[in-house]
Amino acid sequence: DSDLSMRTLSTPSPALIFPPNSPGFQNGRGSSTSSSSVTGETVAMVHSPPPTRLTHPLIRLASKHQKEQANIDRLPDHSMIQIFSFLPTNQLCRCARVCRRWYNLAWDPRLWRTIRLTGETINVDRALKVLTRRLCQDTPNVCLMLETVIVSGCRRLTDRGLYTIAQCCPELRRLEVSGCYNISNEAVFDVVSLCPNLEHLDVSGCSKVTCISLTREASIKLSPLHGKQISIRYLDMTDCFVLEDEGLHTIAAHCTQLTHLYLRRCVRITDEGLRYLMIYCTSIKELSVSDCRFVSDFGMREIAKLESRLRYLSIAHCGRITDVGIRYIAKYCSKLRYLNARGCEGITDHGVEYLAKNCTKLKSLDIGKCPLVSDTGLEVLALNCFNLKRLSLKSCESITGQGLQIVAANCFDLQMLNVQDCEVSVDALRFVKRHCKRCIIEHTNPAFF
Repeated sequence: DSDLSMRTLSTPSPALIFPPNSPGFQNGRGSSTSSSSVTGETVAMVHSPPPTRLTHPLIRLASKHQKEQANIDRLPDHSMIQIFSFLPTNQLCRCARVCRRWYNLAWDPRLWRTIRLTGETINVDRALKVLTRRLCQDTPNVCLMLETVIVSGCRRLTDRGLYTIAQCCPELRRLEVSGCYNISNEAVFDVVSLCPNLEHLDVSGCSKVTCISLTREASIKLSPLHGKQISIRYLDMTDCFVLEDEGLHTIAAHCTQLTHLYLRRCVRITDEGLRYLMIYCTSIKELSVSDCRFVSDFGMREIAKLESRLRYLSIAHCGRITDVGIRYIAKYCSKLRYLNARGCEGITDHGVEYLAKNCTKLKSLDIGKCPLVSDTGLEVLALNCFNLKRLSLKSCESITGQGLQIVAANCFDLQMLNVQDCEVSVDALRFVKRHCKRCIIEHTNPAFF
């Protein structure tokens, strides 16, 4: 950070973008980053802008034809920026070293609405500090153009790096730090407190994160400061193993605008946590509690309070859910489009019947590893859910070719069918292929190809 180059207008060196056998920085469309391999780690490097002219005693004078302006230099700035927006990181940085005009275009704010960093060896904290400092050049200490930061699988990201983002990027709308297990509640608190426009937050795999709120004190955790609420609508807390009902209660009280919530493998969540959730977050459209083994039919009764707002529900491998829970969902959530109930062994043909007759607009259904579902349930499903596009019956021991034929004869728009480990004949699979020509069949029958 004390390098002389840090005190000048600068751009990443193209020679230091991707060191050999190192993942380097990556960016989405309209963004770029850089990296260098130093002592076994990857860090952000910057250099001063290129000179306006290059002189060297060994350089021969160019011919008259070579002195003519290149065709690409005749393009206006907005066209050049549009071209640059499609370039990968290393090429964009190389373009920044061509001449002063290209340097200025490469650092145009429109190309820096997104920063994307990936790789386990990257010194992310320093990289974020370098990049935000450069982007704050025109507006000291504040980066107004940056709206998205995606840092996936960067295990060296710490609370210090997130604090840099929180301090410098008040217009941040999307933050993804999946797999960064060194992140704690303190860092998340800084971000949600200083970035009021944040709508999308992905902390999946951040096992230390147990709460998201605007207050630090436990005694006022359910009372946001000055009545303020967190504007997050999309929250992914997959694999946040330490999250408990109390933490979910706090999250619900502070994030009342949630529409998408994913709690996959949050194994400590129970029906009580879902009850808290339904009290505050009444606008949820998509919800996943897959592998939450303590969620039961009582939890389904709470989720059913979302009624017609619920479109996506995943309860995979929730072994305590039976036909009773499915009946709650079917009765009140009539506009459900997606249901993943794989591994819920308590679901039978009766549960499928409730679902088919009440959720007729269902498009995707996964009832794999439900051994009590048979051809009878498939027949009712096929006669009521004509819009079905994806159906998974993997390892359903009671399913036969007769049930598949009924589905194929009624669900012409079927695009994916999974019958792996099912005892179905080749003739039945061929029947499905004839009637559902766009359907991709996943199977384990070596005689069918």
